[in-house]
Amino acid sequence: MQRIVILGNGGSGKSTLARALGQRLALPVVHLDTLFWEPGWAEPDAEQFRTRVSEAIATDTWVCEGNYARRTFDLRLPRADLIIWLDTQRLTCMTRVVMRSITNHSRPDLAAGCAEKWDRVFLKYVWRFDRDYRPGIEAIRLAIGPQIPVVHLRGNRDVAAFLDSLPVTSEACPG
Repeated sequence: MQRIVILGNGGSGKSTLARALGQRLALPVVHLDTLFWEPGWAEPDAEQFRTRVSEAIATDTWVCEGNYARRTFDLRLPRADLIIWLDTQRLTCMTRVVMRSITNHSRPDLAAGCAEKWDRVFLKYVWRFDRDYRPGIEAIRLAIGPQIPVVHLRGNRDVAAFLDSLPVTSEACPG
């Protein structure tokens, strides 16, 4: 596993798992939200975002977390060795999203100039993710990278067991 794509709902634990994998396997971590969002949660030009992603995954090794299926799967999946789907329950995702906005703690996967926040639109996205968004993401994944192995992790125990099954690499990479 040298190039890993992590998918899942908002609040599912994509960034946390990416950091843990990066550290465990000594792989650089790419947080797509930091490449996508401009200060103040403004969206970038589509080609600008694609260029940022292309540059970030140009190396031979990485853990890349984030969905952005229609925008970047054609760049990421042909190079991926493994896809991890975080199948976190939506109530857990909602709780995490609300809690991280209340505590307003700084996260390395937040883009510069983007303060932690939640609003009705994002909460609606999280609540309806499995019904309204996941099928489209999965359809694009199957169209572009059906041959890539997929691991489904359904909760903290699955994540911990998966991480424990991996070798520990002595060199740490920042995430």
